[in-house]
Amino acid sequence: MLTESLPLADLKMAITPFLVITNQDVVLLDVGLDTMKQNKPLIYQCLEQVAIKPTQVTKVLLSHLHKDHIEGLWRTEAGQLVPNFPKAQVFLQERELEFALQQKDAPAYNSILLEKLSKLPNKVLMNDDEGLVTNEIAFEVTGGHSPFHQVFWIKELGETVFYGADNLPQRSYLKIPIAYKSDYDGRKAMVLRQEWEQKAKAEHWKILLYHDLKVPVLELS
Repeated sequence: MLTESLPLADLKMAITPFLVITNQDVVLLDVGLDTMKQNKPLIYQCLEQVAIKPTQVTKVLLSHLHKDHIEGLWRTEAGQLVPNFPKAQVFLQERELEFALQQKDAPAYNSILLEKLSKLPNKVLMNDDEGLVTNEIAFEVTGGHSPFHQVFWIKELGETVFYGADNLPQRSYLKIPIAYKSDYDGRKAMVLRQEWEQKAKAEHWKILLYHDLKVPVLELS
């Protein structure tokens, strides 16, 4: 299983979508902002660095629907929004979408793109609290950072990759247990981080850190 971080290095904010390649799929875990560079989506250029074409991406897994996690689904051409990954299935929680669509004036959301997402023909709406996307990919709705925020485990050939998204976005979140006020339920996110840290050590997970540009992939000993 190949795992690559795709750091959008030109941004002041650390945003790191992840590419995971299994025997069955080419997976993106969240997609970052709609940043363009030389008239091309920056995420396209990041994929090119690891010899992956956008049309090769088979699944996009969205943890939640804040704009810094979904804007990279589209680019603008001639004033129109064009999907960046038209051949990929886009997996998202239906309850998270319903909540996000109601947040018209919240700065964390892009209401235009949320409406576009609700009509996306290649989306897959998820309703269960936990389960499998494929035999290699498991998910769980945890809440915490947002009401129906979800996390993912990708397991293949004895290796486990864990993506906690914004419930565990940086290595520093493990050093001091804090319930962040910026989270929908900060205490729940804090407790989950402590549980994941212990399991990651015991089961030798690779932890993917979306907002940690210095250490995007963490292995605990």
